[in-house]
Amino acid sequence: MNGFSLKIEKFLEILIERGGYKEVVIGLQNTVIIAVAGLLIGIVIGTLIATVRVLPKYKTLPKLLDGFCSFYVGLFRGTPMVVQLLVFYYVMLPIMGIKMSSVVVAITVFGLNSGAYISEIMRAGILSVDPGQMEGARSVGLSYAAAMTKIVIPQAIKNILPTLGNEFIALIKETSVVSFVGAKDLYLAFQSIGSGTYEYMVPYLAMAIIYIVIVCLITLGIKVMERRLRKGDRK
Repeated sequence: MNGFSLKIEKFLEILIERGGYKEVVIGLQNTVIIAVAGLLIGIVIGTLIATVRVLPKYKTLPKLLDGFCSFYVGLFRGTPMVVQLLVFYYVMLPIMGIKMSSVVVAITVFGLNSGAYISEIMRAGILSVDPGQMEGARSVGLSYAAAMTKIVIPQAIKNILPTLGNEFIALIKETSVVSFVGAKDLYLAFQSIGSGTYEYMVPYLAMAIIYIVIVCLITLGIKVMERRLRKGDRK
């Protein structure tokens, strides 16, 4: 027990007295920014892909778009996030001659990856909406695009809200790999604190607790949103 107490004292010394908390704050900030921005980008991309994939395939253009979307989804779902980060940062950007900060790269890759997963989630949500909703919207003169954006997609989002919450949680946890491209996240912050004393037990336990707290807060937020949406439906 005394040994563990000593490890806690060393951890607190680096965290507070030596300013280690600044690294933790930066890491937490980047973790949240990458996950939130990635989710928002993913929702936009996923909604577009899902809309394309539920289009009637009577014409050539919808068939071509569907084929491209299928390739996109297969590419990002078929490769690990860390591989996508490494290829994007160390291969694609140098070839294109583009410079991006590691955080922007992480946001971009997380958004593209999330878009592939959310597209399948959103497609299932759209298909779960009663087809009569689309037929009713078209019968009152709305175009297909207007009916999708104003009638079908809002109802689909209600249906998939818990699954979107799970995707957000997955993104939060997956940010631990962004250190591979030099982005400062929670993992890198606590790794730095641990390297200061060569004692990693307490820093890693503290990191795990922070992740658990974030996930619990997200879960609570999703439940609150679900309750509000149910009340709106009853009204």
